Amino acid sequence: MIRGFRAARTAVRPLKAVNQQKRNLSIHEYQSVQLLNSYGIPTPKALPAFSASEAESVAKSFGKDELVIKAQVLAGGRGKGHFDSGFQGGVQMVDSPSQAKEYAEKMLGHKLITKQTGAAGRICNAVMLAERLPPQKEYYAAVLNDRSSGGPVLVTSSQGGMNIEDVAHDTPEAIITTPLDFDNGISKEQGLELAKKLGFKPESQENAADVFEKLYTIFKEKDATQIEINPLAELSDGQVLCMDAKFGFDDNADFRQKDVFKLRDTTQEDAQEVEAAEYGLNFIKLDGNVGCLVNGAGLAMATMDVLSLHGGSPANFLDVGGGATADAVKKAFELLLTSKDVKSIFVNIFGGIMRCDVIAEGIIKATKELQLTIPLIVRLQGTKEEEAKKMIKESGLKIYPFDGLDEAAAKAVEMAK
Repeated sequence: MIRGFRAARTAVRPLKAVNQQKRNLSIHEYQSVQLLNSYGIPTPKALPAFSASEAESVAKSFGKDELVIKAQVLAGGRGKGHFDSGFQGGVQMVDSPSQAKEYAEKMLGHKLITKQTGAAGRICNAVMLAERLPPQKEYYAAVLNDRSSGGPVLVTSSQGGMNIEDVAHDTPEAIITTPLDFDNGISKEQGLELAKKLGFKPESQENAADVFEKLYTIFKEKDATQIEINPLAELSDGQVLCMDAKFGFDDNADFRQKDVFKLRDTTQEDAQEVEAAEYGLNFIKLDGNVGCLVNGAGLAMATMDVLSLHGGSPANFLDVGGGATADAVKKAFELLLTSKDVKSIFVNIFGGIMRCDVIAEGIIKATKELQLTIPLIVRLQGTKEEEAKKMIKESGLKIYPFDGLDEAAAKAVEMAK
């Protein structure tokens, strides 16, 4: 999710492989602040509000007027974004509680549109009010898993408060990547040496080293995939504060990180992708006109490549996995058919764990119950292949069966035109 990590990592060591999209939990900024504080990492005082009147009350509780209000939307570029109401900026300076209420009214219940959200935007259901503390110097810090080195790294830069991709492009030498010991993280001595190298003042170096240590502790204990602090601020009195934080967590750890995964906000996710996940389906919408239903992420990627090779354009990535039921297959078809752009559907199954006859049952069920009218191209190979082909043939439905991948893909592209 945090594109800056990839750019920073590339600046240190070019990646040879294309990164696949991962489904990692992200949490709101106010939740990130609470998590940081629970580990003793200092931040400006920050509190959430879920209504305009609550925003006014929260602003009064600070005992000072100079605050900042931020729309809580899971996307970057909030400050430069705009709301569907026309209101400009998801980050605003606040000079009074009444102004906090005014801005909250313009943010809450509206969709914020940024470069990362696309034209649809994302709904703002909460705002965060925080102290306005001008930093003397801004830095960047991120902890992430680095595939190239096969372990966690701490990525830092003395050029914080700006887009890390720009730093990686313009001044890659300003980015320092520190490999971390998985069990022990970064030592106090290493942290002090890094703080000194980055340019922290002598009176701030110990505070910076403490932040580095504790960031890795959170990363390891909470099964995070990435933590980005931008900016990491040095104040004139030597304090080092995390001014903005973005977290990502490994979805595979949800069984042991229940407190973290309770923070999930599905209103910030694509509704169809959320629905697909409930059926064990991995579904991602794309912009093409050939609907794809495949088992296995690798085969799904290959299927999209072959469609493109034949001049087609996939409408989605859809992996039904190895344990799909007939009902899950039917749900997959329902998801495909929600797009008016889909002109043909290509089912490409290699039966290993996933049995072809189960897929065939789902195909027949979906075709009949959903009254499918668009062309359906099916390639079934592997476990229970013959039984599946017999079921489809005896169904009497208009389905185009193929054994070869190239021929099937070419037909799907042809029928979509």
